[in-house]
Amino acid sequence: MRKIIHIDCDCFFAAIEMRDDPRLAGRPMAVGGAPDRRGVVATCNYEARAFGVHSAMASRTALALCPQLLIVRPRFEAYKAASQQIHAILQDYTELIEPLSLDEAYLDVSESAHFAGSATRIAQDIRRRVRAELDITVSAGVAPNKFLAKVASDWHKPDGLCVITPGEVEEFVAALPVARLHGVGKVTAERLARLGIQRCRDLREWPRLALVREFGSFGERLWQLAHGIDERPVQVERRRQTVSVEHTFDRDLPDLAACQAELPALLEQLERRLARLDGSYRVDKPLVKLKFHDFTQTTLEQAGAGRDADSYRQLLVAAFARGGRPVRLIGVGVRLLDLREGGEQLALF
Repeated sequence: MRKIIHIDCDCFFAAIEMRDDPRLAGRPMAVGGAPDRRGVVATCNYEARAFGVHSAMASRTALALCPQLLIVRPRFEAYKAASQQIHAILQDYTELIEPLSLDEAYLDVSESAHFAGSATRIAQDIRRRVRAELDITVSAGVAPNKFLAKVASDWHKPDGLCVITPGEVEEFVAALPVARLHGVGKVTAERLARLGIQRCRDLREWPRLALVREFGSFGERLWQLAHGIDERPVQVERRRQTVSVEHTFDRDLPDLAACQAELPALLEQLERRLARLDGSYRVDKPLVKLKFHDFTQTTLEQAGAGRDADSYRQLLVAAFARGGRPVRLIGVGVRLLDLREGGEQLALF
């Protein structure tokens, strides 16, 4: 039985800003771009969330919900420095750490000798040290696998600790809303609701094969999660899967021709990034991402296509046809093949 801890900082960017400028504490504030330049909220504090503000929301919309909201520009160097301090703390307890972002990580402490192997006491000590050394708070979840540890870390936010022991897994998962399952978005949750599935106990009434017939390969994953099963290991080294560049425009691009005019500059930036890749990757299929003026978005990729400008133009045409609306963001990129994972499929000709 593994002992997994999921550590998640509370409103990380905003917490660093409030720490460094105490005048920001206690008032609604967010970190993000300027509303007059089509900025987006990166994160916000809990005072702002009470008004319905959330990450990835347009700054203009956030101000409409909360007129007194203060939006500060991000200071990524400060966030990276704090993240490095947190990571140094985590390394004192185990070498099995899987960073998910600057403010989030999994730890496997199954073999840790600290606190006589108690994952709960390790999580408590990590939270204590982060508060003492960085003056911010983190929430933690402790469970036998990654899926449950991540759910648990969000259970008592902010500044919370939730422990799911092996003996509690069955009851905890049975009552868990299916919307909390990894991979279940709004559309899938609505589809499950139409089938009368609200909680994992409802999912358990479905045979595995029935879920596969209804949801394809994701049905197998649903069956496993509904039974609290997650065999994914904590991966110490996370390999890249894509390289991409994207740009949010100050004004919406009104039509396809305007989008195509922006493509050469984006492809030039992409080539500069690809030039920095090491030899352990091989570039695979190209991809294009569009975010429309109403914040809906689509991503399109094509196996076997080249990375020439014409291939990207064709992808852009197809992606734009999915929305047919003014565009606020264009992204271009490539999928990567990790050559360190073994053999690769060679081209026939």
